Amino acid sequence: MDWKSRIGELKGIGAKTEQLFHNLGVVTLGDLLRHYPRDYDRLPPILTLEELPGFVAGSKAGVDQVAVAAQVKQAPFVRAARNMQVTTLSFIEPDVKAEMVWFRMPYLKATLKPGMWFVFLGKVTKKGNMFHMEQPQVFPPEKYQYMQDCLWPCYPLTSGLGKNKVSQAVKQALEGLDLSADYLPEDIRARRCLADFDFSIENIHFPESQEALEQARKRLVFDEFFQFILSAGLQKGQMEEVANCFTFLPLGNEEVQPLWADLVIERLPYRLTGAQKRTLQEIRGDLRGKKVMQRLVQGDVGSGKTILAFLAMLDAAQSGYQSALMAPTEVLAMQHYQTFTRLCKAHGLNIPVILLTGSLTQKEKRKAYERMQLYKNAMVIGTHALIQDRAAYENLALVITDEQHRFGVKQRESLYLKGAQPHVLVMSATPIPRTLAIILYGDLDISVVDEAPAQRLPIKSCVVGMDSRPASYRFLEKELALGRQAYVVCPLVEASEGLDAENVTDYAKTLQERLPLGTVVECLHGKMKSGRKNLIMEQFARNEIQVLVSTTVIEVGVNVPNATVMMIEDAQRFGLAQLHQLRGRVGRGESQSYCIMVYTTDSEKAKKRLEVLNQSNDGFYIAGEDLKLRGPGDFFGIRQSGLLEFRLGDIYQNADILKIASEEANAILAEDRQLTAAGHERLREKMGQYMEGLAEIMNL
Repeated sequence: MDWKSRIGELKGIGAKTEQLFHNLGVVTLGDLLRHYPRDYDRLPPILTLEELPGFVAGSKAGVDQVAVAAQVKQAPFVRAARNMQVTTLSFIEPDVKAEMVWFRMPYLKATLKPGMWFVFLGKVTKKGNMFHMEQPQVFPPEKYQYMQDCLWPCYPLTSGLGKNKVSQAVKQALEGLDLSADYLPEDIRARRCLADFDFSIENIHFPESQEALEQARKRLVFDEFFQFILSAGLQKGQMEEVANCFTFLPLGNEEVQPLWADLVIERLPYRLTGAQKRTLQEIRGDLRGKKVMQRLVQGDVGSGKTILAFLAMLDAAQSGYQSALMAPTEVLAMQHYQTFTRLCKAHGLNIPVILLTGSLTQKEKRKAYERMQLYKNAMVIGTHALIQDRAAYENLALVITDEQHRFGVKQRESLYLKGAQPHVLVMSATPIPRTLAIILYGDLDISVVDEAPAQRLPIKSCVVGMDSRPASYRFLEKELALGRQAYVVCPLVEASEGLDAENVTDYAKTLQERLPLGTVVECLHGKMKSGRKNLIMEQFARNEIQVLVSTTVIEVGVNVPNATVMMIEDAQRFGLAQLHQLRGRVGRGESQSYCIMVYTTDSEKAKKRLEVLNQSNDGFYIAGEDLKLRGPGDFFGIRQSGLLEFRLGDIYQNADILKIASEEANAILAEDRQLTAAGHERLREKMGQYMEGLAEIMNL
């Protein structure tokens, strides 16, 4: 077996179970070993039979596991019932009666001998005056005491697939694969105190200790950052220092030929902010410079980046060139298409605006391709369909990617290669502190749009506990009665074993029952098919849905000016920068908007973090505070946005590891960009596999 072997090749995994793993995105053994635990459990302390009444009297009875140590006084009783054998072991003490019950396990009668002590691990309930444990696990006391010091993985699961099945599969994969070869040069491991790969992959799943877990996690987070930065650097060398072969109409020559972008700016119903003007000047200067533009525009949610993209594309169109804007979702692409079409019409500009997305019919795509060949100054707007083989451009001079962190370097390069070395502009609403942005986007010049448009009302935010939920619901009803709409964000798609947090599926049902009759409540989450997600977002944009209960997939969504309430459940599970982006989904219309963050913890640290959002609407300030407040011990909060799709790494939480990974990657690029030096053989092979994997993910 190797990393590309199918998960179904493992023993005990048939077709149905294999499909359940596929539902989690686990197709190969490599996927399985990268399906990291979301948390870890310790076995509960041992109770005596006499302590059971006190445990059951608590709220956790029947929910959490309990470990009971008891001496067997009489042999178990085995009886036949409903075509199976039921084994019952009874304990009769002066103050407590208990029974352990197992189904289809008659062999336990030979193990549970009178006079012997055992620890029984399971969930306990009370039936009449009898305490009851069903299907408990059985351990000798000394073995259980040893196991109490261990950490047990809790994996992301799906309905029908339990944590034991995932653990067993991971153990098989670890035993069946040769993990001894380490791609990372030994001198880097020694210099940065990084554990070996085989130790790390084993201990991220089954840690020998808390210290071993921390060492494993540090190494694997380093790997994620290191491989990303190294791959970006390897591809960057092909794109930097390219001469500008496009001739744009000169600036400052309005008397001879007024520029359309300047005319639009004069006629806009609002004034551009100083930050917008500065950024636009930098973009327009690049378009007319000696080298091809490679620029990142970072702008807070609602800072007005879309109009800058439109104005840059206007410059291209007036100069006789095509431009392309790639959005991360079809809904957002459609919205950009509608906005640009409306702006062209409002200002009397006869510029072809072409939409190209995956859901278009073959006839619609064919028509779009024909128009791309026909109109040499068209604005082309779409999704990944823009980089498919059949999408041929004519005179492409400017490519723009919206929400850059949703695209890999390879995707950006693929769009770039559609033209004759066009200018590249990437935009992101993710407020990354400048020091980290330089590391992640080191091949780009950076512009920051750090002023909010004057016409936008600041969003009013509040941080409340669970006891304020009824008041929050009443406020929500009040806004709905005014004809407005609301988002509710939950951290989970569905109820998850071992994780006490709100989920989209159940929460939507609860809201539908509570809100006034006629209110339409709908779910949205990442497990849905693309077409279904697009339909729901379009219906929400048309106010056919009043309340959208969603996971963080709405973080990159459409502009819905009528949505005035953002309610975030279990807010302490999200990073501050992500909470700020979610908050930015509202506040886009003329009405006052609100963000209600509900925390479900007694942690003072969590409350302190959330209060930062009450103090400021500035995403860059919030990101900086998040960087200060999130320490290396914060392993298991939901990561920031899935930023750049790292599985373990979080650029805020793990900023220290990101920096050393950047230093090591850049040192290798400076000395051996082709990775041909002695000692880099395995590194070259690993990076080939890494970049091949990116291509597969992007369907290139």
